[in-house]
Amino acid sequence: MPAPKKTARRSLLVTSAVLSSLALAVPAAVASPSPSPSPSGSPSASPSATPPASMSTVGGARLGQPGTQVNLASGVPVLPKDVSARSWIVADAESGDVLAAHNAHWRLAPASTMKMLFADTLLPKFPRTSKHKVVPSDLAGIGSGSSLVGIKEDETYTVHDLWLGVFLRSGNDAVHVLSAMNDGVDNTVKEMNEHAEELQALDTHVVSPDGYDAEGQVSSAYDLTLIARSGLQKKDFREYCSTVRAKFPGQTKKGKKGKPVRESFEIQNTNRLLSGDADLPVYQGIAGVKNGNTTNAGATFTGVAERGGKVLLVTVMNPEKQEHNEVYKETARLFDWGFKAAGKVQPVGELVPPKSAAQASGRPGVHPSGEAGGSGSGAGSTAGTGSKPVASAPAADGSSGIGIALGITGGVLVLLAGGAFLVNRRWPLPDLVRRRTRP
Repeated sequence: MPAPKKTARRSLLVTSAVLSSLALAVPAAVASPSPSPSPSGSPSASPSATPPASMSTVGGARLGQPGTQVNLASGVPVLPKDVSARSWIVADAESGDVLAAHNAHWRLAPASTMKMLFADTLLPKFPRTSKHKVVPSDLAGIGSGSSLVGIKEDETYTVHDLWLGVFLRSGNDAVHVLSAMNDGVDNTVKEMNEHAEELQALDTHVVSPDGYDAEGQVSSAYDLTLIARSGLQKKDFREYCSTVRAKFPGQTKKGKKGKPVRESFEIQNTNRLLSGDADLPVYQGIAGVKNGNTTNAGATFTGVAERGGKVLLVTVMNPEKQEHNEVYKETARLFDWGFKAAGKVQPVGELVPPKSAAQASGRPGVHPSGEAGGSGSGAGSTAGTGSKPVASAPAADGSSGIGIALGITGGVLVLLAGGAFLVNRRWPLPDLVRRRTRP
């Protein structure tokens, strides 16, 4: 596909405050969600070891071909050789250009990256200040070995608390409580599938809203990237997926004088490009999105990062290498390549707009509101966005800022304050929530 002409774009404005003499220590115990076993007795949804000979061509014919698709030419950097993932994609988040891909439409088990679709579907439905008291039925049906944030029966949580649990700890318990608030798991799955179809994420079939291994539950690197791009339209989605750590409500206990006391505990984002690990530095410019890991899916990850005014989305699914944090390491290599190749490489396809965007304008990719398209259930509305940027201060509940992205520059931790997520000529993206420089 020939490269479309570029139009003027607003770059992601970045301000930084250097935090000297600060180390980011990450306990090994929170390095990533524990892999979830496949449900007992259910057939494995694992695909064959090789991709199908023909796959979906949504976004361009080359994206339906097996193997690596890239237009190498003079001045274009060579792709990294040490990428072992079954499927991956590198895309420009603002223009929608797919810079390179490998088995982009291979339908694979997504693990907790499916929570991006869950969030994109349900976030607009409940005000973040709404409260919900958990009853036993809310937590029914959570798969054995699931990653949990630690929700307790008979305790009350705000919607804000629950979304922090979904994004930071990949908590299947938080997903099930929110699903219960949304008329149950079955209804939530139905709405997620409808929203996937609206986004033209046609490789995706939802069986469990939390991404737990289930027969027939699949997505693709292409679809996960579409879903992430839609989610990033929403201010709350951007905030939650880029928050590094936060305080989460604990269990109510009797205090010294017999009065009930409810303390909190810290949770940390399991996205290791955002929070770092002993063998992995924080990726410069990273701002989300979501990781996953189950027995059937292996490790999966979709990330968004900004550097030099360019914003890229990278999805990596199931690296064959079994090294620690391999999915993040391969993502980082693809990000590095993408930032070097952007503006030089001819795209091999594009991220398509939602169905409603194309229908509303009569031509692909233009949506009059600049919001993510959605189903009639309200899944397509954008929470918290408006015509004016929103100034944000640190959250009162102790979360580490509103949508804070951490980056490493010259070995010194840098706090990235927000800016604008640019304008896509085919599908406008609203401004990122603006964040004041933190002391």
